[in-house]
Amino acid sequence: MEAMERMERVDVRAVTSALDEFWSQQVIGEANGNLFKVAKGIGSTNWHKHDDEDEVFFVYKGRLTIQLRTGNVELSEGDMFIVPRGVEHCPRADDEVHLLLVGPTVTSTREGGKPDWSRK
Repeated sequence: MEAMERMERVDVRAVTSALDEFWSQQVIGEANGNLFKVAKGIGSTNWHKHDDEDEVFFVYKGRLTIQLRTGNVELSEGDMFIVPRGVEHCPRADDEVHLLLVGPTVTSTREGGKPDWSRK
């Protein structure tokens, strides 16, 4: 019965809109060992990689470019892309983008690519 008590609806758009920093992740749920996180971004993060986890990006508002050393991947609303662990990348958004990210940890740190200017 404990699991039933924790079930609740999450308004993903409202949580994302309320974020006061770009490229910061807000955990909205957890399932099967993964965190479900929302973030919004504009501009670009720093080039970085995650040696211990893949990074899943799902765009639900706006457009996102995942810059890779081998070329860019363009994402539109409804698109998903998985950056494999160990692959250097640099997400960029020319206009504000809203994202759902899935992974075992929160990566919105300087080491996770978060730029120093990201606070609104």
